[in-house]
Amino acid sequence: MKNMTAKLLGTALAVTFASEAMATEWNVSVWGKRRAFTEHVEKLAELVSEKTGGEFTMNISYGGLSKNRENLDGISIGAFEMAQFCAGYHRDKNRVITVLELPFLGVNTLEEEVAVSAAVYAHPAAAEEMEQWNAKLLMTSPMPQYNLVGTGEPRDALAEFEGMRVRATGGIGKAFEAVGGVPTSVTATEAYQAMESGVVDTVAFAQHAHLAFGTINQADWWTANLNPGTVNCPVVVNIDAYDALSDAEREALDSSVSEALDHYLANYGTLLEKWDGVLAEKGVTKVEIPEAELDAFRAKAADPIREAWIKDMEAQGIPGQELYDLVQDTLKKSRM
Repeated sequence: MKNMTAKLLGTALAVTFASEAMATEWNVSVWGKRRAFTEHVEKLAELVSEKTGGEFTMNISYGGLSKNRENLDGISIGAFEMAQFCAGYHRDKNRVITVLELPFLGVNTLEEEVAVSAAVYAHPAAAEEMEQWNAKLLMTSPMPQYNLVGTGEPRDALAEFEGMRVRATGGIGKAFEAVGGVPTSVTATEAYQAMESGVVDTVAFAQHAHLAFGTINQADWWTANLNPGTVNCPVVVNIDAYDALSDAEREALDSSVSEALDHYLANYGTLLEKWDGVLAEKGVTKVEIPEAELDAFRAKAADPIREAWIKDMEAQGIPGQELYDLVQDTLKKSRM
């Protein structure tokens, strides 16, 4: 009887250990704190766990695994299985997707941002470049057009951007540079301190980031309609980890992306509806830039920066013109 009990116990333990061994657990590296910008990652983890009965889970770390500028490096060496990063943090490592950061692309909504990002991510050049980092592009983190918060007197004319120290990365930074601004690419988590200490006069962010990183609390004014562009921040997965998933786990992950993005869009929409109330509550003046000033900004920044980007990409063997045309064609199709 004792032998029988021992055998049964041994079998039960073996089944338990086998079950635990079969469970898949991914570490996910993001930064800051949970906010609108990370809601799709949180939703994705929730959906994947639900669809696999808890056999595939994700541990989301806000800064505990890597610095935000080093997330792509961490993916490349398998330090974690999933991460979020922004193209402007290391433009030389993700040249293809910087097409999505060109100023004045004409993207008007978050839904359009999702559409153009998906099109570029699916381009062979994007996949090939990410493979160099052992990374697979999974989904975007769509953000509305960036706008400035600043201190002192509002800057509502192009001439007032001359010498303006602005926290801006990627194509947005180049746009301000084209009109005399002095861009600095401090990370999102460093922006509040840069503003507080006077290192920058203004910070270019989407609305959620002005809230999440506290720059709205330093602000005297906010530009409502400057809309110079946005940054592109993909969520990527380690290719080896993705390939190691079972068919059921991979299906759970892939099938959850669109639902996670829908959740993100709905959540962000709620934030945008409350934005004017936030400005009023914090005593921040809403600045409307005259249309003539916006036209002058576009003339100095949009065409020259786009043409320089295309020329630079083509010289590196990247189909710059094709990628730019893909964005514009996708915008047209999304509006039909």
